[in-house]
Amino acid sequence: MDRSRAQNLDANDPLREFKKRFVITDPATCYLDGNSLGRLPHATVKSINDFLHDEWGREVVVGWGHWIDEAQTTGNLIGRSALGAAPGQVLACDTTSVNIYQLASAAIKARPGRKTIITDAANFPTDRYILQGLAKEHGLKLITINNEDPDISSNELISEELLSKYLSEDVALVSLQVIQYRSGARQDVKALTKLIHKHGALVLWDAAHAVGSIDINLDNDDVDLAVGCTYKYGNSGPGSPAWLYVNKRLQNEIQVSIQGWFAQRDQFAMGPSFEKDSSIRGFQIASPSIIGLRCVNTSFAMIEEAGINEIAKKAALGTSLMVELHDDWLAPLGFTLLTPRDSNQRGGHITIGHKEAERISIALRKYANTVADYRTPNSIRLAISPLATSYCEVFDGFERIRELVASRGYEKVTTGESRVT
Repeated sequence: MDRSRAQNLDANDPLREFKKRFVITDPATCYLDGNSLGRLPHATVKSINDFLHDEWGREVVVGWGHWIDEAQTTGNLIGRSALGAAPGQVLACDTTSVNIYQLASAAIKARPGRKTIITDAANFPTDRYILQGLAKEHGLKLITINNEDPDISSNELISEELLSKYLSEDVALVSLQVIQYRSGARQDVKALTKLIHKHGALVLWDAAHAVGSIDINLDNDDVDLAVGCTYKYGNSGPGSPAWLYVNKRLQNEIQVSIQGWFAQRDQFAMGPSFEKDSSIRGFQIASPSIIGLRCVNTSFAMIEEAGINEIAKKAALGTSLMVELHDDWLAPLGFTLLTPRDSNQRGGHITIGHKEAERISIALRKYANTVADYRTPNSIRLAISPLATSYCEVFDGFERIRELVASRGYEKVTTGESRVT
């Protein structure tokens, strides 16, 4: 394995020109953490400056005449560019956590008499904590599948056989991730959704670590509910608005807990009681962040231009290159692969394990100009963000990991040097 392999991949990459559209202050940095926070597009800087000067600055409150529906129009853009969702089913709003709470609580209420919720131990903390709170609030039983145990599940994957053991007519909601945040494993959304529906339950998919890196087909997979963020492979910036998806067949069946005035059927009548709008607007709480939505618009317009199929192909090829480099260079140094080897069973990142993972992750940033992230207990996540990352960047980053660990350079750092890992 030599660098010419990565150079050849870059030369034949149909997405290679997109990297120039991002702000890269140090070309020597190997940024392999786009699964946590994507790079800043140049177009976003112009979009925000134009908004401040030409809209907010000039129009002031009159601007709400065309801002008021942006959560829906931006939601439609996210839906068609990255989610396989027809118009009128996606809203760009709030945070992933708020949207999980809203949709999970609505799903529970839509299945009265059922007393069980199912999730998994490897689910993202926010998801688990919110479900724990809802179970306590509503007096429900929360089943947590132990997919962290390698004797039960490989790479945190949930098979139909494994999930079947926990399903019954008492289950109201199943909440899972499309891509496991830690291992990078990709769940079979279509098959698991179909299985859950056989038992009359609803399913809520968290696509935060999937959107913008793989081909998602929410409509074709008959998904009920989904949520996700926009700041990872979506490149929309820290704290950018999240999104929620509600299948049209459910929009008049479920009701979220927070009945905000943007969800009111006749919003500006300012009526005395709440009457839910029958469209996706009925799931919006309040005024959208227009600045945040403009960040989403520029980045997801780029995803639409590139094509999610091409993006997914590059993610698969890039992570395959990572797996090969791990096997050739890192496995002899004590690393283990914690992500499925089949590219159809993973997203845009792989995870490698090492007993000194935390110190290695810190040392990569301090001494090797390579950015990855650490996840407990002993994991390092490495991503290819298809629009912003080159194959040579992946190759160079792995070479630096090999050199750092072989030289034991990571021993110069101590754990706990940074609160954010």
